[in-house]
Amino acid sequence: MANFLKNLIENDKGELRRTSRIADKIMEMEPTYQAMSDEALRDQTTQFQQRYKQGESLDSILPEAYAVVREAARRVIGLFPYKVQIQGAIILHEGNIAEMKTGEGKTLTETMPVYLNALAGKGVHVVTVNDYLATRDSQEMGEIFRFLGLTVGLNLNSLNPQQKREAYNADVTYSTNNELGFDYLRDNMVVYKEQMVQRPLYYAVVDEVDSILIDEARTPLIISGQAGKSTALYTRADYFVKGLKEDIDYTIDVTSKTIALTDEGTDKAERVFRLDNLYDVGNTALVHHIDQALRANYIMLKDIDYVVDEGKVKIVDGFTGRIMDGRRYSDGLHQAIEAKENVEIEDESKTMATITFQNYFRMYEKLAGMTGTAKTEEEEFREIYNMNVIQVPTNREVIRDDQADLLYPNLRSKFNAVVEEIKERHATGQPILVGTVAVETSEYLSQLLTQAGIPHEVLNAKNHFKEAEIIMQAGQKGAVTIATNMAGRGTDIKLGSGVKEIGGLCVIGTERHESRRIDDQLRGRAGRQGDPGASQFYLSLEDDLMRRFGSDRIQAMWEQLNIDDDGNDMAIQSRMLTRQVESAQKRVEGNNYDTRKNVLEYDEVMREQREVIYRQRQDVINSQEPLTPYIKAMIYRTIERQVALYTEGDKAEWNLDGLRDFVDTVLLPEDAVTMADLSAQKNPKQLVELIYNRAEAAYDAKIQELNGAQQILEFEKVIILRVVDSKWTDHIDMMDHLRQGVGLRAYAQTNPLTEYQTEGYERFEEMIAAIEYDVARFAMKAQVRQNVQREQVNKPTRTS
Repeated sequence: MANFLKNLIENDKGELRRTSRIADKIMEMEPTYQAMSDEALRDQTTQFQQRYKQGESLDSILPEAYAVVREAARRVIGLFPYKVQIQGAIILHEGNIAEMKTGEGKTLTETMPVYLNALAGKGVHVVTVNDYLATRDSQEMGEIFRFLGLTVGLNLNSLNPQQKREAYNADVTYSTNNELGFDYLRDNMVVYKEQMVQRPLYYAVVDEVDSILIDEARTPLIISGQAGKSTALYTRADYFVKGLKEDIDYTIDVTSKTIALTDEGTDKAERVFRLDNLYDVGNTALVHHIDQALRANYIMLKDIDYVVDEGKVKIVDGFTGRIMDGRRYSDGLHQAIEAKENVEIEDESKTMATITFQNYFRMYEKLAGMTGTAKTEEEEFREIYNMNVIQVPTNREVIRDDQADLLYPNLRSKFNAVVEEIKERHATGQPILVGTVAVETSEYLSQLLTQAGIPHEVLNAKNHFKEAEIIMQAGQKGAVTIATNMAGRGTDIKLGSGVKEIGGLCVIGTERHESRRIDDQLRGRAGRQGDPGASQFYLSLEDDLMRRFGSDRIQAMWEQLNIDDDGNDMAIQSRMLTRQVESAQKRVEGNNYDTRKNVLEYDEVMREQREVIYRQRQDVINSQEPLTPYIKAMIYRTIERQVALYTEGDKAEWNLDGLRDFVDTVLLPEDAVTMADLSAQKNPKQLVELIYNRAEAAYDAKIQELNGAQQILEFEKVIILRVVDSKWTDHIDMMDHLRQGVGLRAYAQTNPLTEYQTEGYERFEEMIAAIEYDVARFAMKAQVRQNVQREQVNKPTRTS
């Protein structure tokens, strides 16, 4: 461990020496660019872009580009980056994390790598934690880019798709992490290329990188939609199938548990639902409901597969015979059974698309980040995001007075002491920022201060715009501000007139957070840019962290002092106590890292599957040539699977009746392939070739009815996209259920993750087979129309 830490420190020193040399070169160019006119300075952008197009690397352009941005910043916003900011900017360009203390000008630092990488013309994303910061930075820092001839976009939730597209097409786009992730998911649900808003993900600079990539890493972004159509469709489908007769209107294959309408059944459906063609691509939802109603009525058996208890359909575990409370069949089957049993049909919201920040941000070609606190999570940043954390020295030495923690026996005595300290410091006019872990604590402390007659502001991260305004005023003489530790993050507290002389800002922490980073963020609010300041944490034995992770040594120390809890406000203060608390925090951080890593390992399964489906969807959407070869390949593989299903064992055991039913119901008109045709084939391969050749001829004849390659392409795109989108959302939903249930496998001495990976892969293969089956069915049975149009199957109703 000691060697590991030594290597980290040495690595930082080496990086700083290297970036220092480059920064010196950049600073030497200052007179050259200072002498240029605004026009000549702006013209540098065009020259850099030309050099990049001619093959020069961004690395070689970096010194000049950074020198240009420095000069532009001085002219436009009156700020001139220091040497340490240039060093931070070099670290960011190289795809790493620059740890820079609060008040060191991270926002100005990022302008240099953002400008340099925007020269490539692929779009750079600057990521912030809320809309206020995105709006502020796009206006203030955006002025520098606009002055240098680049375009700047602001991506907010309130924009329509056209406005979002414009924002993403800018050279530099400011956005929150949430909006970026949701736009990516929505882009992979549209059916026309023109409806997409994002470009391929190139380079992102993430502000407050630890907040987004560590604290929010476990939170998935989810787009939900209504699971089914109206309950009426389930009821109508159920009523229809209850009137059908086996072997006349539908056929069942007991061994494979498959069921399908015959041609007569299809004719009946077209009469009942008043359709020209049941398998027209516009009727995919209805076909799905009929399929599920058939399964519910003729394959799913009451009291074997499910029971009806107190008006609810409950699944029976086929292995244990136990009722699986809370579980529901996916893909609309549960609602179909509810319709069959005439109980209330429950609407479900269905997950249509989901991704974690971990997996979204790893898709960028290059990722960089800034924060005041990342070193404690360096291992995680390196392992998961392949980013190193480099600590950039402050421009001026930090002279803040960080006091050792104070420990009190209980919460009451702790808060009494906090109020007393606030009273004393407030009397001198010194501004005070009080950090709390929870909103409830901030409200409780506010009551105590009101009783003590101390005017104050309370912040709890509910309104980002108002919050930033209050935080900016927190450094004024006499200001007392109570804030949850995360409130106002990314906003600078500047000291008011005369505040330096009375000690600067005093930060008081009312509890230690389970993460050292959050405590460091709070502490770092004081003593910015060499200003004076102080920080003090107040703890009690009743604090959550102390109860859960505090060592017995602390408790023992308290008992040795023989201090009575009742009414005694005496406190322990020692560096040893601070070390004990930090050791408890390290244990919690280790636990949290393990949890995030575990989430990532599970999400890795979905990531691989999501990328396969999204890539194939893109290929279909972007295709300029008819997709006939792909559809024919799907038809061929579907035939292969079905032939394998019906030809197990010797020829005498083959189920040719079942195979002919499949051909009739899915591929061809009745008797296009006869029993005599099938019986004449000697092996499964011959059967596949026979059926496929006739299906291929029928499909070729069908698409000849369409008017040219463009209409064939559109017809085929409609079929593939509708089927893929329908099956993919069902699969996401099923994987979600699998994930929730797989943890129980640990009781059977199996590894839940391995089980999830294995079963997830099997389900994915089943989904691919189901996609190909339905594409084959709709391609062969759909009525050809000239004016067919793509429709989005999955329309989001909620994002979370």
